[in-house]
Amino acid sequence: MTNGPEPWQPGSGPSVAGKRHAPATQRNRDAIVAVLRDALPSSGLVLEVASGSGEHAVHFAVSFPDLDWQPTDPDPAALASIAAWRAEADLPNLRPPLMLDAAGDWPEIRPEAILCINMVHISPWAATLGLLERAGAALPSGGLLYLYGPYLRGDMDTAPSNLAFDASLKARDPRWGLRAVEDVVVAAGREGLAFDRLVDMPANNLSLLFRRRT
Repeated sequence: MTNGPEPWQPGSGPSVAGKRHAPATQRNRDAIVAVLRDALPSSGLVLEVASGSGEHAVHFAVSFPDLDWQPTDPDPAALASIAAWRAEADLPNLRPPLMLDAAGDWPEIRPEAILCINMVHISPWAATLGLLERAGAALPSGGLLYLYGPYLRGDMDTAPSNLAFDASLKARDPRWGLRAVEDVVVAAGREGLAFDRLVDMPANNLSLLFRRRT
């Protein structure tokens, strides 16, 4: 047993009473914050779906102290990790984690914005459809839905590294894999979420921003 947090792998097993570490978090968190600074409301509740290790939630709560942050995840191991990171950070604007399945029933919560980072490709398509449906129902007019991760794009070639990643995901679970931006935009539109903009991010990732229609 080591003193440091364990490496994070989605669905990696039963609950572990300790922090997990997702190496990608430190590489992408500041780039995500730069996008969110111009997109998030000045105050209110932000719901993070599929918070994973919990490291993003801590970083965002530090970066946006006037916003209230609610991390969630369906995985007991993730919830334990989020709770451990939250206890260490001791931030007044970071709520205890909630169990939440993107495709299942959501708790009664009315966020001003919803974030979902690196879930769409590591979950069945039904999880994305559930996220979009419930975000469309929960967000106020103009409320933000922010998605981050690797995607396929019809207007340009996919990076070889992303194609290899897509193949590795499908080998782990045939229901997983990179989604086409166009498919996500169409599905979001059916739930009253208008596509706002796309932002190219480091390491062949994208930020997709949607707004709840009035």
